[in-house]
Amino acid sequence: MKRGILWASVACALATFGALAPTVSRADTLDTVRQRGKVVCGVSIANPGFAAPDDKGRMEGFDADICRAVAAAVFGDGDKVEFVPTNINTRFQALQSGEIDILSRQTTLTFSRDASLGLDFGPYVFFDGQGLMVPKSLGITSAKELKDAAICTLPGTTTAQNLTDFFKAQGAKFEMVVFESPDENRAAFFGGRCEAISSDRSDLASIRAVANNPNDYVILPETISKEPLAPAVRQNDSNWRDILSWSTWMLMAAEEKGITQANVDEKLKSDDQEVQRMLGVTDELGPMLKLDKKWGYNIIKSVGNYGEIFERNLGEKTKLGLTRGPNTPWNAGGLLYAPPFR
Repeated sequence: MKRGILWASVACALATFGALAPTVSRADTLDTVRQRGKVVCGVSIANPGFAAPDDKGRMEGFDADICRAVAAAVFGDGDKVEFVPTNINTRFQALQSGEIDILSRQTTLTFSRDASLGLDFGPYVFFDGQGLMVPKSLGITSAKELKDAAICTLPGTTTAQNLTDFFKAQGAKFEMVVFESPDENRAAFFGGRCEAISSDRSDLASIRAVANNPNDYVILPETISKEPLAPAVRQNDSNWRDILSWSTWMLMAAEEKGITQANVDEKLKSDDQEVQRMLGVTDELGPMLKLDKKWGYNIIKSVGNYGEIFERNLGEKTKLGLTRGPNTPWNAGGLLYAPPFR
């Protein structure tokens, strides 16, 4: 009898809690995007190589092309995307509030960001690490020589903690000089306010590219942290997260399979069964994501594969002059690895 009363009390309490607790509804971002007619993508304000307008105002860059890949998957047209510049302090709020659908902005995936911000990250799109850059005129060849140096950086990033950890391990001190905007940060460094500037190594290459004389600056050899960069979406919308993830993996798998923007039509006749599935010739994988069966073909036709995106935006023939390093396919000794398309 007492057990029956106890369970009745528990049931009553749960019912009361359910009535008082806020109702959590999962927003269907795909429906919202289709009704709007475009993907809204949060990118950097102006970061050459990753996201910056060209002479005609068209947004170019590695991060921008990740968003174009998603737009191509959804609409069959990589240009159906609106780019919203975000700064370091507002990037997460812009995504949380629904102002943007995807954050594609050189953002490091960390435990706290993944667990506490109400976001879901997609696959790693760029394996980076924090470094330091100095004027060549200083004659410095190692970050270990920067004892007591003033180092320019930005707030709201993992940079400060990484610098503190690095110099503490060296038994050295440094002066951290923080600026609110990338423009102020760059100007202070180029103006001699700091002996060094610290950020992700790819970002340092972007900063050097806009200097009056890029050859006056050198990125020191030490990589003082792991910075796996990944795009992000809001939590509680698994289909939209899957669209972002599999669109990104499509870029990687296409490079692995030798599918390019130029030969994708020819590859429709490939004897490789996985290529057939990727391009929608056989097996309707697209409808599982609520997309057209040719979603993969549309991605490659619009933006090319991962290697093409890297080389035209960041590669050795660009102003940034980056080598592929770990950002090569797994079967070429790199870390890029897409799950099977089956």
